[in-house]
Amino acid sequence: MKIITSDPHQPLAGMLWGASGVLLFAAGLPATRIAVLEMPSLFVGAGRAWLGAVLALILLLFTRQRLPSPRQWLRLALVATGVVFGYPILSSIALESVSATHGVLVTALLPLCTALFGAFLNQHWPKAGFWLCALTGSALVLFYAGQQAQGHWQQADLLLLLASVLCGIGYAEGARLTRELGSWQVICWALVLSLPLLTPLTWYSRPVLADTSPAGWLSMLYLGSCSMFLGFFCWYRGLALGGVTQVSQVQLLQPFGALWLAALLLGESLSAQAIWICLAVVACVALGRRYA
Repeated sequence: MKIITSDPHQPLAGMLWGASGVLLFAAGLPATRIAVLEMPSLFVGAGRAWLGAVLALILLLFTRQRLPSPRQWLRLALVATGVVFGYPILSSIALESVSATHGVLVTALLPLCTALFGAFLNQHWPKAGFWLCALTGSALVLFYAGQQAQGHWQQADLLLLLASVLCGIGYAEGARLTRELGSWQVICWALVLSLPLLTPLTWYSRPVLADTSPAGWLSMLYLGSCSMFLGFFCWYRGLALGGVTQVSQVQLLQPFGALWLAALLLGESLSAQAIWICLAVVACVALGRRYA
């Protein structure tokens, strides 16, 4: 088995790569919201991944990458379950009925999910402080979701939370695989592995061209090329160069970038409650990661 180790003496490069990935990810939920207002949510979720898979296949063929081992294919299937199918499709369905701002705040727990599954996969049991931070952050998110739905849970909230859990698994396993396959190779192989299933899903759910504006197609182009491909390229590269513990902290900036882009692109208003809950959840995530 080929083991690819990261250079421990490149923390700055790792932080820059990681920050680039977070910036590309931050626009994902606002762009998804724009797309699902005009297209079927299944097409948005599967179509973005299909486009990313095509780009990944081209890159893998061009660079003549060696095929993963059978065991690595199984692990890549776990990555694909979270980051290729789970998060894109579930978040697309959820954003049909809630705003991008709402989606950003509910999925702000994603870094905690990543830290939890990363600790589990590496057979390291988190300390009590982690669980306290996780419960506090979860309670804040549930409080916000309940306030928005006037005391009743929405199906969209359940979908967003499930999407965060699945994506956390995919992130954690993907980070482990970077040592064996390389940084960008992980997401590329996960996307290519998913291509046989993504193709019929995308074709079956395709929208009527006449009913879709250029803004919708531009959003899909961004989601497929940046959020599903280049963003992971930068993110896993940063994790490999600078280390998971250090570079993953950059992800704390993602909710704030996403909220700003939701306001800029969609004209969504930011309430004082949304801002302080976002700050509090990010603080819980930052503290929780120290104990994970």
